[in-house]
This record gives sequence, C-alpha cells and structure tokens, in this order.
Amino acid sequence: MCRVAVSGFAGLLLTLGAQMAPAQAQMARTFVSSVNGNDANDCGRLTPCRTFQAAHDKTFPDGEITVLDPGGYGAVTIGKSISIVNDGVGEAGVLVSGGAVGIEVAAANAFVNLRGITVQGIGFGGGTGLRLDNAFALTLTNCVIRNHTGNGIDYRPNFGGSLAVSNSLVADNGGSGISVQPFGANPVTVTLTRVEMYNNSHDGFTINTQSATGAINGTVTDSVAANNFQAGFATRGASPGGATVGAVLVTRSVSSNNRFGFLTENGSAQDLVVGESIVTLNALGAASPSVRTYGDNYSYLNSGTNDLVPTHVFEQKQ
Repeated sequence: MCRVAVSGFAGLLLTLGAQMAPAQAQMARTFVSSVNGNDANDCGRLTPCRTFQAAHDKTFPDGEITVLDPGGYGAVTIGKSISIVNDGVGEAGVLVSGGAVGIEVAAANAFVNLRGITVQGIGFGGGTGLRLDNAFALTLTNCVIRNHTGNGIDYRPNFGGSLAVSNSLVADNGGSGISVQPFGANPVTVTLTRVEMYNNSHDGFTINTQSATGAINGTVTDSVAANNFQAGFATRGASPGGATVGAVLVTRSVSSNNRFGFLTENGSAQDLVVGESIVTLNALGAASPSVRTYGDNYSYLNSGTNDLVPTHVFEQKQ
C-alpha cells in the first residue's frame, strides 16, 4: 500500500512539474547569439537563443533581451513590455523582404524599448521596417531603419500612446521615413531628437490626422530631413469635424533639398511651428498658412514661388 501511495504521489509531482515547466522556462533577462545560439536553448547567458522571436517568447513581461554578437536575428512580433538591447557588440540586424514587417509591435498597455537595432530591407519587396498597432510607449535609440518599400517606421496606435526616437537614421524607404497615423480619441505624443531622415520616397516625417480625434502633439529637435521626394516635415489629412488636434514644434533642425521644407495639407488642423531651424534648397520652403514661425529661422535658396507660400513664414535671420 505504501509503495502504491508513494508511486501515486511521485506521479502527481511529475505531472505538476510538467505543467509548471513552461513558466519556469521564462526569464527576466534572455540572450541571443549568432555564434552559438540555438532556439531550442533556454536563452540563458551560456545557452543563448538564435532569434529575437524565440528570446521574446522566453522572456518575462518587462524583461530584457541582450544581444551578445553581431548578426541577423530575424523578424519579431512583440506582444508584451520588453527591451531588446544591443549596446555596441556590432550590428544586430533584422532583414526584411517579401512585403513583410521587420518588427511588429502589438502589445496593449506595454512599454517597448529598442536600442542599437538595424532593420534593413533587402530588395525583394522589403515591406515595412517597424510597425506599431498598439502599445502604450515605444522608444528607439541608436537604431537604423532603411531600404523598405513601405514606411520606415509606421506608427499607428489604436488607443493613444507615445513614440520617442533618438540618435537614429531612417532612410531610403519607399514610403515616409517616419509616418504617424493614430486612430481614435486618445492622445498621442511624438518626440524626435537627433533623428536623420534621408532619401525617402514620400515625407521624411509626417503626421496624418485623418483618423484621430484626440490631441496629437509632436516635438522635433536637432534633427535633419533631407532629399525626401515630398516634404521634409508634414502634417496631412483632415481632422474629423475640423477639430483642432494639437501641434508639432520643430526646433534647431534642418529641412533641405525636399519638394517642401514644411507642409500642412488636406485640411490638417495641426499647427506646424518652426524655430531656430534651417530651410534650404527645397522647391518650396513652406506650404500653407498653418506653417508658423518664431521668426528666427534661416530660409535660403529655396527655388520657385507658389500662392500657398506665405511671405511672412520664414524670415531671414540677420
């Protein structure tokens, strides 16, 4: 009888252990390596995983994925609060082709942090570099997102939130470098600091207010938008009901060699306010009266004239 009881108890422990194993497999910090990573590993320091997705799935919410070696780590869909961090080991990349998305963020009420990541389209219909459909906050630092057929960063939250990008390059994309198009009534804030947006087939940075009724406020500082086919900086799209939906302030920045230096279009109710900035070599320095100035900008060598260009928008600083 005792032997039977012990065997039954041992069987129960084994069953409970098997049920608990998946939870025990997650860690607060996981690791990826292109040298000795294997997705069958537990993603520990000595037994790293090979891809971002495997490490993401084995990381607790609010945890961190650390990159150990340079290499390609595959596309990832983020569904929780998490950080993916490369602090200088070399390029940690995601290659995108076939119209896919390199990094997809769909994590309600989550805080997502990406640092030192390169998302590169490889020329076979590169799709979108990074797309966010839902998350409370997304922060990018020291990232490169380039050569995609769509937008580099496609930020379109359904329930409001914040996007912060610093010390990053967004270039050579078939859409806009950074596209912001929120949905719904919740407020959205966008902050760009030392961001370079080059050679994009639409705008360098654009906010589309068409589907939003909440306030959308943006701040751009110490950044450059150059050689973009449309505007360097733009707000586009009518706000529902004509409601005012916020403002974008651009300061200590450069808009150069674009079709428009600064643009508001299609009834956008946002004010685009520019100060201490350089506007040069664009076909038009600014379009529409909703582009406002503090009167301390340098506007130089913008070619052509247009009735939409108010003469008072850009004053030559002496």
